[in-house]
Amino acid sequence: MANVFGILTAIVLALASFVAYKNKDAYANELNHRKDEERKLAASQLRLKTATDNRDATHKTRTDTEEVVAKLKSEESDRKKANDALKQDIDSKTVVMNTNKAKLDEIKEQTKAIGDVRDLAQKVKTLREDMDTLRASIATNLTKLASLTEENTQTVGRNDVLTSHTDMISRRESFFTKTQINSIYPNWGFVTLGAGHISGVVTGSTLEIVRDAKPVGKLLVTAVESNTASATIVPDSLAEGTVLMVGDQVIPSHKAATKPKTLGKPAGPAATPDKKAAPAAESSLEPAPGATAEPDAKPDATPDATPAATPEAAATPESN
Repeated sequence: MANVFGILTAIVLALASFVAYKNKDAYANELNHRKDEERKLAASQLRLKTATDNRDATHKTRTDTEEVVAKLKSEESDRKKANDALKQDIDSKTVVMNTNKAKLDEIKEQTKAIGDVRDLAQKVKTLREDMDTLRASIATNLTKLASLTEENTQTVGRNDVLTSHTDMISRRESFFTKTQINSIYPNWGFVTLGAGHISGVVTGSTLEIVRDAKPVGKLLVTAVESNTASATIVPDSLAEGTVLMVGDQVIPSHKAATKPKTLGKPAGPAATPDKKAAPAAESSLEPAPGATAEPDAKPDATPDATPAATPEAAATPESN
């Protein structure tokens, strides 16, 4: 019995060894097959990437080509329009040429009985030269007319600015954009400004002190020079708790404009009662576009235009 079991065990071991050998070969074959498939997959992925890159490059090339085609179509349309315009111009000039040729033929028929054609040709040539000279003269005159018209427009604009500023001077209103306080004399109640009559500061005008876009007080201009001015602090105009500082912004305080009485005289600068106000307006218009100013001119012909010699004189407000 022991021999039988031994034989059966040997047979089973032999079968197991045979099956294990076969499984080992199958496993090795499966590994080799898997490696082959992985290589194929890598090659397929490489081909896919190459195909994707080619597709993207082709798409970009197509987009660029479409843009070039659209640009070429636009250029073609523009050139077609230009060609159509040239064709119309050629057609119109052809009609004019045919008309002139018909007239020339008619003139030739009419001049046969007048005399030699050569003499007539010389006369026509002379007339053409005269016409060319006249055309050149007309073109020159038109250019001069355009220049004079432009100068007249500029003069009218300057006159309007001068009239406006003259009216503001007559109403004792400053017309500068803004300036600032340069120095403060609290004991005498006045300040100095960084702008004068060249910028548009007018003696006797009322100014507003602005801080943080809010008015905090008022000034009354008492003396003006070319680039500086003195102004009295209007009593009770400072906001409660406000202390003036160097650098505070100052702007004009305009009053409502009233129409001046002309007393039957024509309106405009010629109707200004005070003839000395006109040069004063001209001297104060340097900041205005297109206007010129004389540095030595004064904005007001009154003695108030002179700078205050002493703090007491500067502190005396001028009646408005």
